[in-house]
Amino acid sequence: MPVTDPSGDERVVGRVVKAHGLRGELVVEPRTDNVEARFAPGTVLSVRGSRSSRVGSLTIAAARRHGDRLLVTVEEVGDRDTAEALRTAELTAPALAEAPDDPDEFHDHQLEGLTAVLTDGTVVGTVTAVVHGAGGELLAIERPGAGEALVPFVAAIVPEVDVAAGRLVLDPPEGLLDDGE
Repeated sequence: MPVTDPSGDERVVGRVVKAHGLRGELVVEPRTDNVEARFAPGTVLSVRGSRSSRVGSLTIAAARRHGDRLLVTVEEVGDRDTAEALRTAELTAPALAEAPDDPDEFHDHQLEGLTAVLTDGTVVGTVTAVVHGAGGELLAIERPGAGEALVPFVAAIVPEVDVAAGRLVLDPPEGLLDDGE
């Protein structure tokens, strides 16, 4: 069950991991399925959560693959110190108009806020975030009185997502939702 760009009017399309080299190149962890369009030369991305108040937006000059990440050159950053100040910043862009082509593909904002229920209808909690990791996506589900649970977003565990009804169904393996007590 792929998940595309995350929430709100502005979508998080990447996160700056660290500076690379002396000329201010950025190592970026992409958070979009549309990497080529989002990091094309000339694209302007907003910066959120930066330690640098000098940089509010970045204009992509070049981007190339570096394993699972990107090495990105931007017009506004010309040295390592400025690039380092952007470490952990989120890069955002306006939502794309097109919806996912696959009915089993969702934008993060479509999942966030959904009520999570078990196959018998028991309410588990509310999806608060989609966590993107190397092994796939996890749903962060806030459980009243029981804290947060991270649930792998795979068809075997999440057999049904009904965005229109505002819910998703969980069929968790034994122990996944236990509090560990």
